[in-house]
Amino acid sequence: MQTLLLFLATLFMGLFLSYVYGDTNSEITSWCNQTPHPQPCQHFLTTYSNHGPINKRPDFIKALLKVTLDHAQHAGSQTQTLGPKCHNDLEKAAWADCLELYENTIMNINKTIDPSYKSSKVDMQTWLSTALTNLDTCKAGFKELGVMDHVWPLMDNNVSYLISDSLAMNKGGESLNNGAPSPRNLGFPYWVKPGDRKLLQSKKHKADVVVDRGGSGDYKTIRAALAAAGKRSGSRRYVIHVKAGVYKEYVEIGSRLKNVMLVGDGIGKTIITGSRSVRGGSTTFKSATLAVMGDGFICRGITIKNTAGPKSQAVAVRSSSDLSVFYQCSFEGYQDTLYVHSNRQFYRQCNIYGTIDFIFGNAAVVFQNCNIYSRKGITKTNTLTAQGRSDKNQNTGISIHNCRITAAPNDLHGVPAVKTYLGRPWRQYSRTVIMKSHLDKLIDPAGWMSWGDDNALKTLYYGEYKNTGQGSSTSKRVNWKGYRVITSKTEAAKLTVGKFIGGGYWLPATNVPFTSGL
Repeated sequence: MQTLLLFLATLFMGLFLSYVYGDTNSEITSWCNQTPHPQPCQHFLTTYSNHGPINKRPDFIKALLKVTLDHAQHAGSQTQTLGPKCHNDLEKAAWADCLELYENTIMNINKTIDPSYKSSKVDMQTWLSTALTNLDTCKAGFKELGVMDHVWPLMDNNVSYLISDSLAMNKGGESLNNGAPSPRNLGFPYWVKPGDRKLLQSKKHKADVVVDRGGSGDYKTIRAALAAAGKRSGSRRYVIHVKAGVYKEYVEIGSRLKNVMLVGDGIGKTIITGSRSVRGGSTTFKSATLAVMGDGFICRGITIKNTAGPKSQAVAVRSSSDLSVFYQCSFEGYQDTLYVHSNRQFYRQCNIYGTIDFIFGNAAVVFQNCNIYSRKGITKTNTLTAQGRSDKNQNTGISIHNCRITAAPNDLHGVPAVKTYLGRPWRQYSRTVIMKSHLDKLIDPAGWMSWGDDNALKTLYYGEYKNTGQGSSTSKRVNWKGYRVITSKTEAAKLTVGKFIGGGYWLPATNVPFTSGL
């Protein structure tokens, strides 16, 4: 009798759960079949029980994000245990990058489901794009240091598949933030002019701290000022005035240090310099003189250099800061000068110097009214950009708007123009647009260079719109399937400040000038 009652109770409970939740496995299979990687999707969702019924698309996305976060946390913990398996300093360097990148990946995925973040679909797509970029960067570190065979196979690649599935299901939505607090609430300061010390020192606009290597400020190093910023309470804007001088230090602003502002005394006056490189044993990711991960970063009136020379990847600035601004700054290096790693970024009236792939990464980034200078390196050709979009659903790309592309001036070891290409596809879905910019004669008539993967030539998105100058003619440009001369104003507008990075929402609070449309 007890056996019969137990059987009937089990049967009743099964029927009840089926009525409430439907045929869960069947629903999961149906939804997962709509993703790029259905098998990992099905496996992890059917073995992960911490989700409710999946009846509609939002239910599925929520369940998928939860299982993605859970698996990312598991993979992050697993990655921590791989340290003893690293045989040498190169493996340890790549592994250390992965630890930092996994932590940031978990943070970004968590933001997509944390109810305290009132996020739009575009916000979620941005953070998921960053999460996937982080894992691509983790892998790249092992590859570029030549240590792929030993430690990397032990890493868990299923997280990438789950993020890719989440990107595919979440795509679409408006550019606006849909209810998140306005950046104005963060206490953005008056946008002081470089060198205007009266404003910086006035009671109303006084910087939180002053850095002066000569000893007249609160700190002698930028790193010491940032350590103090980490101890502040709340998330208000923290302003650091870095006085004129040469600061030989590596500056890192971690993901937990948000809303920091560095104000220098102007290009060529306040200078931060370093010399790390891949040739010197660093990963590209860690070679940066200034590295920023904390969201809401602003930098004005500072020159940042990497002086390692032209023989290797050597980053001056790496930014992963969401909703970040660089205004009237200069970035000086050779190969891989400016690493626009991830998230939404804006650059205005900046100078960028380099040789090979010297603007690269997978951010959603707009350069506006900037000078882009091609320098002489160790090769006969230069490439301006190497955009790293690896998934067609990532909302990332490089947009160069109303800029000037020319040879580096003689006062910075400039030479007669080196034959230069506008870009080459670092990843399969590389996306770069040059709009209403002046292209000097150094631009090769073909315009763009292949990386060697013919498949990427079909799936990339490279475009030019109403450029001027001797190098702007498109009559002899490449005939790749993914390249186009943009004639539609509507199409070009998709890569503007207003449409591409939602600048109309968050840039006004910075008081930096910008053009929202074309």
